[in-house]
Amino acid sequence: MAVRLRAEGVEPHAWSNGPGDRYGVHSHPFAKVLMCAAGSITFLIGPDATPIELLPGEGFVLPPGTPHAAVVGASGCTCLEGTR
Repeated sequence: MAVRLRAEGVEPHAWSNGPGDRYGVHSHPFAKVLMCAAGSITFLIGPDATPIELLPGEGFVLPPGTPHAAVVGASGCTCLEGTR
């Protein structure tokens, strides 16, 4: 997966969380490229908190300034991310 992100011009770093961990609503001033490597995580995107669940091998690009929160799945998660 890191190779795939590097091919898109992103230098990834990994992070992990335990089951049920949560991130409160926040945003970033840059585009963030996210990919789930193991487990699962659900991102709640935008003002309507639209859920996007990521399973291993799935990812998306989060545009700059987009409010989002996240809830880690029952098995925890490991994700790769980088900025554009």
